[in-house]
Amino acid sequence: MSPAELIEQPFGTYGELIRAQARRRPNHPALIQDRRSVSFATLDAMMDRVAATLQRDGIRATEAVAICARTSLEYAAVFLGALRAGVAVAPLAPSSTAQSLVDMAANAEARLMFVDAVTAQQLAAVRSDIAARFITLDDDAAGEPFSRWLAPAGAVPKRVDIRPEWPFNIIYSSGTTGTPKGIVQPHGMRWSHVQRARPQGYGPDAVTLIATPLYSNTTLVSVFPTITLGGTVILMAKFDAAKYLALAEKHHATHTMLVPVQYQRLMSHPDFDRYDLSRFRMKLCTSAPFSAALKADILRRWPGGLVEYYGMTEGGGTCILAAHEHPDKLATVGAPAEGHDIRLIDEAGHEVARGEIGAIGEIVGHSPAMMLGYHRQPDKTREAEWFAPDGKRFIRTGDVGRFDADGFLTLMDRKKDMVISGGFNVYPSDLEAVLIRHPAVSEVAVVGVASERWGETPVAFVVPRVDAGGTAQCTAEQLREWANERLGKTQRLAAVDIVDALPRSAIGKVLKRELRDNFHPAAPL
Repeated sequence: MSPAELIEQPFGTYGELIRAQARRRPNHPALIQDRRSVSFATLDAMMDRVAATLQRDGIRATEAVAICARTSLEYAAVFLGALRAGVAVAPLAPSSTAQSLVDMAANAEARLMFVDAVTAQQLAAVRSDIAARFITLDDDAAGEPFSRWLAPAGAVPKRVDIRPEWPFNIIYSSGTTGTPKGIVQPHGMRWSHVQRARPQGYGPDAVTLIATPLYSNTTLVSVFPTITLGGTVILMAKFDAAKYLALAEKHHATHTMLVPVQYQRLMSHPDFDRYDLSRFRMKLCTSAPFSAALKADILRRWPGGLVEYYGMTEGGGTCILAAHEHPDKLATVGAPAEGHDIRLIDEAGHEVARGEIGAIGEIVGHSPAMMLGYHRQPDKTREAEWFAPDGKRFIRTGDVGRFDADGFLTLMDRKKDMVISGGFNVYPSDLEAVLIRHPAVSEVAVVGVASERWGETPVAFVVPRVDAGGTAQCTAEQLREWANERLGKTQRLAAVDIVDALPRSAIGKVLKRELRDNFHPAAPL
């Protein structure tokens, strides 16, 4: 069956699609990193060898292996090869604490853990606490070298008939509020991701430039459609704006997935407009708040379309904003994707009346792409679910939003980040939207901190724009006064703190808990 025929099936596997692509044009590059390139034929053969080796080692279908390493061609081959054997993959963030990695490996029940020299060194102090056998992707001496572990060339695995409900991967949450939860995504969910991606122009001539890590769902929702539909993925081990622009021009990139902070750094690069980015068809964004002003700048200066996805790794429901088609909706995250049911619920868990324009509630969603649950954490799974009166299952996002008259969703804030000051709900995003308009403000995040007078009160953390001498163009008190003149009485800032940078996760999310925990005012607020 041809790739085109396979993708039309209600369900299929990535292994089948890549095999079909390898037969169709074996020498076409599937993956490129620096000076190394892997063709579809080579990738297909490597996947067979990985799958056969896992079967040799007694790793059964639906069990999991863990990968904790930097982005590499070997990383991608192990991930895809495990899938061919029906083995789930738990990609772990090397930036996590050593104890979190111990906990995640134990939760995944991984008997094999693929690492590299850098991550093996990070884990050296807790190595005895990890039951998994280490395989080093870069052949480092800290574990069994990958080249020695791998079955010989020509090895073929036993056929595995994969079912849609089987676990595809276990993606662990960032863990900023405690031990990360393992989000189990089934094969059926990932298959729907590929089918959803086709209208974005993915196909045999697509070239996708990736600068986010392979353990992130943000990355995978772009990497997998590119490869399975016959295109080429260019991998960057670490994001660098100048290198990114040079690679995009060199490889005639057509697609990319970036997080907002990366877009911001690219658009502010002094040489941005000198690069030829004319081959771009589609630029994608997800994972963090994406300002309307930044979207407008990208539309004005960067060729090709711009699509923002709003959703969760847990799945449930996705909103899509084709910014190039709706330039008047840049302050929203778009409208629900086809077949996705997005609703709002109140504090008591009751649905906010549909058609009640401007009503605010927590966002919940249902779609074909939904997690099975949190791995071995049924209580956490139940907390993440909401059931409609007819029994329909939804995933709770923890985000607060409202729909406009056209059905486009505007995010207010994370529910946990909402500030309740003097009994009034204050949405940090509203305050951030005001502050970012000040010409001296480069980045801003607003959090609620404890207040003797109000219970909670908002505080802004600002990364300032600096002059040629490196001096901030405005003081904290000047910014506070300027903002409070433009804010409602219940929204007013108690303080502004000037910082060098906002703490972020590896994929660019601002870690507001760190800001809150590390803020120590000189006097009570």
